[in-house]
Amino acid sequence: MNLTREQVRGWGFVAPALVWTLAFFVVPFVVMGAMSLASLDGRTLVWTPSFANYIELSEKAYLVRSIFVSLEITLTVTIVSVLLAYPLAWIIAFRIPPKWQRLALLLAVLPFWTSYVVRSYSWLLVLSREGIVNDVLMGLGLTGEPVTLASTRFATVTGFVHFFVMLLTLTIYANLVQLSPNYRRAAMDLGASTFQTFWHVILPLTLPGIMTGAFLTFVLCIGDYMTPHILGGNNELTVPQVIMLQLGRRADFPLASALAIILMGIVTLAYLGFARWLKLDRI
Repeated sequence: MNLTREQVRGWGFVAPALVWTLAFFVVPFVVMGAMSLASLDGRTLVWTPSFANYIELSEKAYLVRSIFVSLEITLTVTIVSVLLAYPLAWIIAFRIPPKWQRLALLLAVLPFWTSYVVRSYSWLLVLSREGIVNDVLMGLGLTGEPVTLASTRFATVTGFVHFFVMLLTLTIYANLVQLSPNYRRAAMDLGASTFQTFWHVILPLTLPGIMTGAFLTFVLCIGDYMTPHILGGNNELTVPQVIMLQLGRRADFPLASALAIILMGIVTLAYLGFARWLKLDRI
């Protein structure tokens, strides 16, 4: 097949991205998929294809429980982050003068400037039995002794929400500032109340920003290892933690690969659910 000069030039631009995707996504994914169908015979890796690892996943309670824990934490973080981020984005977009909005956004993204690990350990100190939260609770007389907040699901969710509220604020703010004021004026001229204007006009128009941020939150949260490890105290294991345990303690690469495939399947289902708003449903 003869290629024109323009086609050759086009492939030249595309080739680096294709090679990168092939080397660091397609090939590792194929290897992981094949590994998930392999098995361990003592310390020997047997490549005979079987679904033994997936059967083991369904039979062992702690493996099934890790999937549900990951989903529960991720859904909680996503919902809470959206509920907190939308008002913050609204205030920055419509209540703060335009000349101060950049400063407000800068303050909103300050947590991104701190190391992910440092933020997690900071929350561990804040929520510890000797931390500031317990000091305030006892100082107000709400509790007579320190409350266990660290090494709990609450601590994990708090650490995640602190990070993802900022991410969602940016995506929602970007949608809000693009809305023409004429939409609100037209709705009010037609007799809509402030709440009706928000519910029937503003909210539907900003759903793409909400869903984009929610999808990013879902993907990053469900695949995170460090925050549950530091703040959760291994009291409730998530899928990434179980994968690391299989690799670190048992060197069970086939079972870890099967768990990773399950995790990717969950993310794929989430993508299909969000595709309508992500404008990717035609792919």
